[in-house]
Amino acid sequence: MIRELIVPHCRLKPGEMWIDPEGRHLVGCGDATDETYINRLMERKRADLLVHDPPYNVAMFKRRTVADYIEWCRKWVDLSVGMMADDATMYVWMGADQKNHFQPLPQFMLLMTETGLDSRSLITLRNQRGYGTQNNWMAVRQELLCYTRGRPVFNVQYTDIPRILRGYYKKVDGVTTENLERSKSDCIRPGNVWVDIQQVFYRMEENVNGCAAQKPLKAIERIIKASSQPGDLVVDFFAHAGTTLLACERLGRRCVTLDIEPVFCETAIRRLEHFRMTGKTGWQMGHPFAKEMKQKQVAGTR
Repeated sequence: MIRELIVPHCRLKPGEMWIDPEGRHLVGCGDATDETYINRLMERKRADLLVHDPPYNVAMFKRRTVADYIEWCRKWVDLSVGMMADDATMYVWMGADQKNHFQPLPQFMLLMTETGLDSRSLITLRNQRGYGTQNNWMAVRQELLCYTRGRPVFNVQYTDIPRILRGYYKKVDGVTTENLERSKSDCIRPGNVWVDIQQVFYRMEENVNGCAAQKPLKAIERIIKASSQPGDLVVDFFAHAGTTLLACERLGRRCVTLDIEPVFCETAIRRLEHFRMTGKTGWQMGHPFAKEMKQKQVAGTR
């Protein structure tokens, strides 16, 4: 019902694209597995960084068989690998259903062994909320896979967590030093378990109503700052809430993103425009289509 209300107000129909009037970004409405459309969108450009957050084939979305899901993944993965620069990084968020042999994570990891890319890291983002507290260990993790081609940039990042552990000594230029003395920051570097990033919920400014799988802006910005340089091209095949697009805007990168759903394409565009007008990263408890929904309610009372 809500989608039927919103779709007429979406600027993009399948096969179309929105060109940023400021010349930095591109948003497409199309299928991530459509080679013809992807090639038209990219226009032979090469991606320095790819950040993909596909549907996980778990409860929130319509399930396919694992074989069908992996075959679908193979198509967009092949297109992604084909557009990577000689030195580039690809991150993929991927779910693991603990009630069903952790699929599709292991099957997807096997698929990635066929790409020729180098595996770099398996990162876990810890959620604040979870499920399974009564009969199982609480499920609070989101998995993030990292792969590289060539020798891409990696910029060391630091968290906001104070460095407090002592006791690791080694000699540097003949002088024995303790690890805090050698540190370049008062805070620790993020490892491959991220516990310092808030899961998005409705009271946060960055919240985008209607985007249940929204990733935290801080997580995407950490990826972009670590694995790209200002001016680099970042590609995201699954725009959803437009977080990668917004992160690129804030960090001075160029972004090409797309989504098969016109509503998510429009949401991403509106989020960028909303940020440029107000400096806000989302709508908190509001809605990107609040004006249209209010007009419909008013019309319904007449």
